[in-house]
Amino acid sequence: MATGRTHRPATRSRGIPEATVARLPLYLRALTALSERSVPTVSSEELAAAAGVNSAKLRKDFSYLGSYGTRGVGYDVEYLVYQISRELGLTQDWPVVIVGIGNLGAALANYGGFASRGFRVAALIDADPAMAGKPVAGIPVQHSDDLEKIIQDNGVSIGVIATPAGAAQPVCDRLVAAGVTSILNFAPTVLTVPDGVDVRKVDLSIELQILAFHEQRKAGEEHPDGAAPPAAAREESDESADQGPDGDVPAVMPA
Repeated sequence: MATGRTHRPATRSRGIPEATVARLPLYLRALTALSERSVPTVSSEELAAAAGVNSAKLRKDFSYLGSYGTRGVGYDVEYLVYQISRELGLTQDWPVVIVGIGNLGAALANYGGFASRGFRVAALIDADPAMAGKPVAGIPVQHSDDLEKIIQDNGVSIGVIATPAGAAQPVCDRLVAAGVTSILNFAPTVLTVPDGVDVRKVDLSIELQILAFHEQRKAGEEHPDGAAPPAAAREESDESADQGPDGDVPAVMPA
C-alpha cells in the first residue's frame, strides 16, 4: 500500500504497532461471534484459531492493551469486546462519505456491516447529475459540487473513494482540503496525500493475484524466478513480516 507521503513510525498511542492494530478487527470479529453465542470466556488458543493467527502473537498483541487473561480461565469475552472496541475508536459514531456511486459504491452503500461496527454512512456523492437525488440504500445521492459543504455539515473525517482511477486523486485532494483525514481507497490507483492523512487501499486484483501465486504453488509449478515461496507468505514469525515494504499493512475487504 503506497502513498506519496513519508510514512511515520509504525506505532500508535501507547506504542501499539500498526501490525497489531491491523489484527484487532480480526480479534473483535471472532469475539463478537463468541459473545453472540453467550460464551463467557475464551482461551488464547481458541481465539487465535478463530482469528487466524498463532496464540503467541495474540498474547503479545493483547499485552499492548494491558490484557493478559487468567491462567486456567482465559480471557473475558465481553471485556475484550469493549476493550478492543474502545482502542479502535468504535465506542463513538463515525460519519463516513462514499464518493463514486457506481456498482461498487452502491454495493458499499448497501453493506450492512458499517452500522454494526460504529460507522454511519452520512452521504453518498457522485459527479453524474443524473444520479442526484436518486436513493441508494435509502440515502439520496448528492452531487459532487456540494462535496465540501457535505463534509463540513456532517463533521466527516473518513472518506471512501470508489471512483474510476482518473477521478480518484482530484476527489482525494478535495476530501483532504475539506477536512477528511482518513481515506479508504477502492480506486485502482495510488493516491498522494499530505502528512497527517491516512490512506488504506483495497485492491481486489492484487488479492486475486496473490491467491493465484498460492494456487500455482499448490499445483507444484515452478515460480517464474525459480525462488522458493517464502514461509512468511503463510505465517509471519515477527512484526516486520506483517508489514509491506513501506511499513503499511495490506488492507482487506470488510467481513
